[in-house]
Amino acid sequence: MIRLLGAILQAIGLLIAGASGLCSAWFTVAMGTSGGLGSDPGILLLIALFGGIPFAIGLGLFFLGKRLQRRQPQQDHRDTFQ
Repeated sequence: MIRLLGAILQAIGLLIAGASGLCSAWFTVAMGTSGGLGSDPGILLLIALFGGIPFAIGLGLFFLGKRLQRRQPQQDHRDTFQ
């Protein structure tokens, strides 16, 4: 069950990071081609703030899910004979 949760978290994390990363990249390119970055370089800070936070959350969810999937189930040592 934990491995399924890990896979779901990875999928959600990729969707969030991918969408916010593509959106941030599109706004950066759009502002660069329209001359907006030359007149106001602070716009990059806004793009990083509004696009970077969801991107970081998405990456965090992805790596948390990856960690949950790698988790080994603990074996019960009461059944082993010595």
